[in-house]
Amino acid sequence: MNSLPTVVAILLAGILMFVFPMMALSERNDDVAQLTVNNAVAEFVNNSCAIGKITEDNYDKLLSELAATGNTYDIALEIQVLDESPAKLVNQGDSSTIGKIGENVYYSVYTNQIMPDLDSHGYFLMKEGDILTCSASNSNETISQMLKNFFYGLAGNNVYSIVGSHTSTSTCEGHA
Repeated sequence: MNSLPTVVAILLAGILMFVFPMMALSERNDDVAQLTVNNAVAEFVNNSCAIGKITEDNYDKLLSELAATGNTYDIALEIQVLDESPAKLVNQGDSSTIGKIGENVYYSVYTNQIMPDLDSHGYFLMKEGDILTCSASNSNETISQMLKNFFYGLAGNNVYSIVGSHTSTSTCEGHA
């Protein structure tokens, strides 16, 4: 009769001694991966915008830094390309009244349009004023996510625990 409370006590002790520390450790691993992803994505975007192009070397460096976390990632790139054609320079008599009429317009280029140029030429050119956005989100389930789903009943697809995103404007004229 006293064996049931003893078994329950042993199970609770096992959970307290092993499972919760493992959950805490796996959450710390996710925190470190999160920091690594944020830094890698920010460095990739800032370097690409500084030189005016996405290079194969920069992209490969991003991939290797992300892979070092032990997770797999979905990477999305978007470049908002500055189309200056709607903005026209106007001179109304003297040189002090030169200005632009109209607004600059942006159109977006996405990962599936960027990658063919990157694969074939080794780079994708940007020009000054283009806006590059890169985001990376883990596509695998981490140990922390598995434990949370098991113990807390959290469910759902596309629930990412490690996501990094960064946006910057190109400050350099693209060149080959």
